[in-house]
Amino acid sequence: MKKLILVRHAKSSWEHNVIDHERPLNERGATDAHNISVHLNSNKINIDAVLCSDAVRTKTTAAIFFENLKIAKSMLQLNHDLYDFSGNNLLQVIKDCDNAVNNLMVFGHNHAITAFVNTYGDVYIDNVPTCGVVQIEFNISDWKDLNKGKTVSALFPRDLR
Repeated sequence: MKKLILVRHAKSSWEHNVIDHERPLNERGATDAHNISVHLNSNKINIDAVLCSDAVRTKTTAAIFFENLKIAKSMLQLNHDLYDFSGNNLLQVIKDCDNAVNNLMVFGHNHAITAFVNTYGDVYIDNVPTCGVVQIEFNISDWKDLNKGKTVSALFPRDLR
C-alpha cells in the first residue's frame, strides 16, 4: 500500500518584479500554510519522503509544513521537474520514487496537482486551491505500477476558516 500526499503551494505574491519561479508567498499564503500544516499535525500523518518543486513558493510552503509537522529538513528533496504545470513530469517523478517509500508527500503546482488528483483519485475535485492537500492511497507495492487509487481526504484553507 502506498500513500501520496499532494500539496499545492500556498498563495503567492504578484507584487514583486521577479520571474515566476522566484515568486514568494503572500501573507495569506503563509497563514494558510501554517493553518493547514497545524491541522495535519493534529492528525499525526506519517511521511517517509518529501519531494518539492524548487520554485520559491513551493519551498517556502514546504518549510512551513516541515516546521509544524516536525519533519526533519534532511527529508526534503528538491526537484526541478516538479516545477510542472501539465502534470507529465509530476507523474514521472512519482513513478520514479524509491519503493522503500510508502508515504510520499509532494509539493507542486497547478494544473498538474488538480489533473493528477482527478486522474488517479476516485473523487473529482474541480480545482485544488492554493495550499490544498489531497491524500490518495494506492493498492500497489511499486510506484511504477501507479493506477487509480482511493482519495482518502482533501483539506483546503476554506475548510478551516
